[in-house]
Amino acid sequence: MKPNLITNLLSYITQQHMETIQSDYNEVLHVFLKDGRYQLCTANAIYSYGDKYDNFRRSFAQMDLDKMDIDNVLLLGFGLGSIPFMLEKTFRKKYTYTGVEIDESIIYLASKYVLDELTSEIELIQADAYSYIYQTQMKYDLICVDIFVDDKIPEVFLDVDFLEAVTENLTDNGVIMFNHLAYTKDDKMAAEIYFNDVFLQVFPYGKCLDVKGNLMMVNRVV
Repeated sequence: MKPNLITNLLSYITQQHMETIQSDYNEVLHVFLKDGRYQLCTANAIYSYGDKYDNFRRSFAQMDLDKMDIDNVLLLGFGLGSIPFMLEKTFRKKYTYTGVEIDESIIYLASKYVLDELTSEIELIQADAYSYIYQTQMKYDLICVDIFVDDKIPEVFLDVDFLEAVTENLTDNGVIMFNHLAYTKDDKMAAEIYFNDVFLQVFPYGKCLDVKGNLMMVNRVV
């Protein structure tokens, strides 16, 4: 849904509140328009921000997407669809997406505000991402893990078993991108410990990209 001209112009001066709802998984979900992009926020975190969702934008900018053989993309945690939005609008890439999002309210907001602006093929599935990764038989060229409840990654996604299950759903040259907060000193320390003690067990050639406030863990850099 494109905002009207006045609201869009005002968003470059101060963020415009569009909607606030509650859900079974988030006490509040705020939608703002800021700098012409829809932003999805909880009380303590930003879930989506169009092509200004810097953790993934800066990560993609460090990769050579032209050399990556990408067709099918799995998004574990969809938000307002910042990843397909930026890949299509900023990086001029058109892939086929499967978005797995447990929160029905977020799916509603994504459908209302963003999806009609995109031409990429997107299938949205309301499901627990942890269960989905064990049940699907699909193979994906790119798997993006962006799963938070407010500002915390649920513990089930932080064990070796989950990463090993992800590898079963990657194509031979597939790439995983796992977003971790690193805004505070404690967040960054926890993310670095996870990378060294868990991520590298499964992906020994993995890299940790510092993207200003987040650490993006990838199994390889292309």
